Amino acid sequence: MAVGFLVRVVELTLRELIQGVEAAIPRAVAGLVFAAIAYVAIRVVLAVLRRLLDRMYEERQALVVQLLVTIAGLFLWFGAALGFLKVVGMGQIAASLGTATGFIALGVSYALSEMIEDTVAGVYLLRDPDFEIGDRVEVDGVEGRIAAIELRKSRFKLDDGDTTVVANRDVESRWTKRGEP
Repeated sequence: MAVGFLVRVVELTLRELIQGVEAAIPRAVAGLVFAAIAYVAIRVVLAVLRRLLDRMYEERQALVVQLLVTIAGLFLWFGAALGFLKVVGMGQIAASLGTATGFIALGVSYALSEMIEDTVAGVYLLRDPDFEIGDRVEVDGVEGRIAAIELRKSRFKLDDGDTTVVANRDVESRWTKRGEP
């Protein structure tokens, strides 16, 4: 009696396992096809975007191009991951993951608000034709030559040879171009 019960349980378990695998194969194949197409499409889109941005921005603004391509890539890959989950039958997980990621992104953006502000100001400074390396400027009472413009900070070479580093959010709103001493 116990052996017969055990055989029925094993048969039922194997039958359900086989049915589950048979049902999962089309989803898995569809997921693999989707992943392959998404990979190629994202690589092409990012390459085209990089070429377009390289033409739009000068050589000294390569950091801006890299930043924009990276942000676009993050959004595309995340969207592809959510799409993959939907294709393989995990749409509820994809929806939950998308919602949770939105809340996390909101918290991270708030925590990094000064860094984001520096980066946005850095993009403006890099694009400003009046703010060039070698120009003499004053920022908050500090006067010197622009030595470097980066995404988050700018460096100024002072007359005494020292270098001052200032956050771009402070530079962008308060700089004054000076003539030669």
